[in-house]
Amino acid sequence: MLQSLGYVGLGTSRLAEWEDFAQRLLGMQIGDRSRHTLALRMDDWRQRLLLDADAAQPHFFGWEVANAGALDALGARLEHARVPFVRAPEALARRREVTGLLSLSDPAGNRLEVFHGAARGGEPFRPGRAISGFRTGPLGLGHVVLNARHVDALVPFYRDLLGFRLSDYMREPFKAYFFHLNSRHHSLALIEADTDGIHHLMVELCSLDDVGQGYDIASCEQDRVAVTLGRHINDFMTSFYVRTPSPLMIEYGWGGRSVDPDWQPCELTHGASLWGHERQWLPADKRALALDLRLAAAAQGQRAPVQVLPGHHQLAADGMR
Repeated sequence: MLQSLGYVGLGTSRLAEWEDFAQRLLGMQIGDRSRHTLALRMDDWRQRLLLDADAAQPHFFGWEVANAGALDALGARLEHARVPFVRAPEALARRREVTGLLSLSDPAGNRLEVFHGAARGGEPFRPGRAISGFRTGPLGLGHVVLNARHVDALVPFYRDLLGFRLSDYMREPFKAYFFHLNSRHHSLALIEADTDGIHHLMVELCSLDDVGQGYDIASCEQDRVAVTLGRHINDFMTSFYVRTPSPLMIEYGWGGRSVDPDWQPCELTHGASLWGHERQWLPADKRALALDLRLAAAAQGQRAPVQVLPGHHQLAADGMR
């Protein structure tokens, strides 16, 4: 079945803005560039984020499988479920820098591409600014969060048909489901909203300082920060969100937790964040509810587990004596 989120594609005419934004703030590397396309690197892959001025779709998501046999098995599963899909021509596979590819749409109309055999770059990854790198590899690019008007209708498609595994879910301050494919806490989340489409894309850095320095860079630009620095309650990601040149946000984070094969999903009852993450787009009543949930989490002593590094010692919960 699916292994990870391999790449994300966006249709946009603002390639020059993306080129500047991706290097100067995110630290991505410019890959192949043409008059109508821009490929961005985050690691040894030739492309992780694809910008296309001629794209027929506003966005598409590339989900990786192990090999050609796994791709054929998924095709057979889709046929059995009578879900329409297309085996992509070689020309499209070449543009995606993969060996094999099929495409389909989810019930909300989001384009999904399932592939194997992603091409690696001929040279090592060289970040656009001084960062320690992105946490990718078998975990994939990061995670994507989708808005959905009928979120409950999407859950069976991703869980039962495509094999996503539920990590956890919540009902307040908004309904959301979080799914994993590998040890990354979630590669996909579905949020109930008034529209269908992409909400944000998360990329994870290898150093908290990379995130903090990115926050300083973003804070120098008017309206660039969409969600303030904070820490999520379920995947423990310390992050902030930035507005991109396209109508979506990128979550820029560090410190995401890992899950194991025996993970048991649960309901989140303290909202989405332990602290911070003031969400500018929420109406006033929802922002007040989110704050109340964070304050309740603080009052109850909700904490992410402490990572004790070599040479450091954890203090007792009631402080030093």
